Amino acid sequence: MTHSPNDPILLSSSLHVDEARKAISDLVKDLLAEARNITSQSAIELVSLDQAINRILAEDLLSPIDVPSADNSAMDGYAFHGNCLGNSEDIVSLKVIGTAYAGKPFEGNIGAGECLKIMTGALMPNGCDTVIPQELTSTPSDASIEFKQSLLKPGENRRLRGEDLQNGKPAIEAGRLLRPSDLGLAASLGIATLKVHRKLKVAILSSGDELRTLGEALDAGSIYDSNRYSLTGLLNRLDLEIIDCGIVRDDPVSLKEAFCNAAKVADVLISSGGVSVGEADFTKQIMQDLGDVGFWKIAMRPGRPMAFGTLKPIAGQSSPHKTLFFGLPGNPVAVMVTFYQFVRAALLQLNGAAQTEPPLTQAISESAIRKKPDRTEFQRAILGRGKDGKPTVKLTGSQGAGILRSMSEANCFVILHHDQGNIAAGDWVDVALFDGLL
Repeated sequence: MTHSPNDPILLSSSLHVDEARKAISDLVKDLLAEARNITSQSAIELVSLDQAINRILAEDLLSPIDVPSADNSAMDGYAFHGNCLGNSEDIVSLKVIGTAYAGKPFEGNIGAGECLKIMTGALMPNGCDTVIPQELTSTPSDASIEFKQSLLKPGENRRLRGEDLQNGKPAIEAGRLLRPSDLGLAASLGIATLKVHRKLKVAILSSGDELRTLGEALDAGSIYDSNRYSLTGLLNRLDLEIIDCGIVRDDPVSLKEAFCNAAKVADVLISSGGVSVGEADFTKQIMQDLGDVGFWKIAMRPGRPMAFGTLKPIAGQSSPHKTLFFGLPGNPVAVMVTFYQFVRAALLQLNGAAQTEPPLTQAISESAIRKKPDRTEFQRAILGRGKDGKPTVKLTGSQGAGILRSMSEANCFVILHHDQGNIAAGDWVDVALFDGLL
């Protein structure tokens, strides 16, 4: 069942991480459905391959050719017709009548008892359907080869026309977050431009009277704002357009003005700070005035308090769409964890991506980890390899939500799931790598 962000079911108790993720995904689906009713092609751009990395493909990329374009050799060796092969240990002797190179096809025909020396990628000559690797043959003379019948079967080591891609079939499906290999594949098909979804515009701000921007002096009780810089780095990894709204003081007038200004120009607004029970009183009222936003307690560590919902369109807004809103905790590590767990997937989904969740791997914990059931924990850790070659993982020390060093030294999260208890040294645990994410 889908709930509004302000649904009492979501506010009355701590949400399971999976419940929060589903509620966010359901709301993004609703926003996408609303957007389709208002605009269509305006959210699609045509970009050159050198500008397409980390963009999301908007339409299936259809191959204009067969790949391979013709039958060819999968390796260096000798091409011949496989009707001379069997399962015995008998020796096959073939006469070598020429050589075929990639890009320089052999024009003649190959008859019975004959073969052609062939290079990887060279077109298969007429009369040939099999290639024996060069290293499996002996050469009694420059003009002949020998090998055992049983070493291969007819048709081996030949790449068939259209084996990889067929003309008119999808080479890359819509929704792909484009990687370097995708750009290479497009180039191999002679395609110079790709249709991609427009970059989302994401506004970020930090709230708190104690925050100071870089270059300002620190007075008693004040701290430098690090969250906007962490969020900027996270968003840059997704290649999104970032609108930095700076630091906003803890008063209703300033906060409401900042939210309204951000909603006028952004598809998504991400704030940090001001969402815990004590801090959120006037923020709740502002959110009720501006849209449909709920304040959640999530059964996770770090990152328990979070606000989520939509801001309704306001006068002067650049688009008629609602603005997706995330109110993240103020603690620096909690900001990055909640972004990783909830915001990243929502941004990818809203931007048209088909795959939004990063893959998990597993490693052996080098030490015991204390864990309370009924919450999901994201421990910062370093993934390595033991003497036996198996993957191992060790924590980066103290796991407090305000200890940025624990993130800076780490290269992964150890994810301890909702129902898990204590972990013993030597147990296998789920791991999510930072590479490409944080």
